[in-house]
Amino acid sequence: MQVILQHAEIHQKITRLAYQLMEQCTDQTHIYIGGIQGNGYTLANELKQIIDANGWLTSTLFEIDLDKEEPWSRPITLSIPEEDLKHGYIILVDDVINSGKTMQYALMNFLKQATNSIKTLVLVDRMHRRFPIKADFVGMSLSTTLKNRVEVDFSANEHLAYLI
Repeated sequence: MQVILQHAEIHQKITRLAYQLMEQCTDQTHIYIGGIQGNGYTLANELKQIIDANGWLTSTLFEIDLDKEEPWSRPITLSIPEEDLKHGYIILVDDVINSGKTMQYALMNFLKQATNSIKTLVLVDRMHRRFPIKADFVGMSLSTTLKNRVEVDFSANEHLAYLI
């Protein structure tokens, strides 16, 4: 197991991502930040705090609950009513994107209704896509083998990202 991002680096990347979001949203007054359960939601929450503290932009945080291994096996649920997102500017957030499966299935849920825009944001992009999705905002791109895994640990005061 190798540490690829230390706490300060993770915080710096999250801050940069939040500012990139604000720069891209100059024509918006409100955005919806949807974090995929677990680390995606934790990352989305940290982004929201930075945006709320430093910008004109208001944001609504919500959690996306789905089975990451078999996302088709049960309905995807949101922590806010889906109709609240109608004509919204949505940011879909996860900690790591690899094949794109989780992000793709989460995205499909938002395509059922009219939205203004949907953007994707990840802390680490492993670039091994099997699904037609790209990350619009990326903290770090990392070339790995298919056997490797990237894990982000937000559980302690010292956030770390590992290559396993």
